[in-house]
Amino acid sequence: MNGAKARVLICDDDPLLLELMEFRLRAKGYEVITAVDGAEALAKAEQHGPDIIVLDAMMPKADGLEVLARLKGDPVLSDTPVVMLTARKAERDIVSALEKGADDYLVKPFIPEELLARLARLIARKNGKR
Repeated sequence: MNGAKARVLICDDDPLLLELMEFRLRAKGYEVITAVDGAEALAKAEQHGPDIIVLDAMMPKADGLEVLARLKGDPVLSDTPVVMLTARKAERDIVSALEKGADDYLVKPFIPEELLARLARLIARKNGKR
């Protein structure tokens, strides 16, 4: 599978951000799945087995760090790269997410092309391992 066909799960409770990211990713050829809260993010990750996950830290039902910990503790999903995309920019938030297994961390507001480049890099690295 190449990066252009990769399945991306975007988890964020901001409908405008979801719409923007879905549009940008689909334009690049990605298959996009969206979730608006932590519980839905976990359910859709289990259901669809995405190639990569973009995860907000502050979401209802389960916050992003809880979702991250559960994903990394799941034997089926633990190798799925996770990019945290959040307004939390304190050093402790960034370090905590990286220690819990996040593969990358971007702070909002963000540059959409930068996110796309980071996703492509992580997908290529994941596919290179197989």
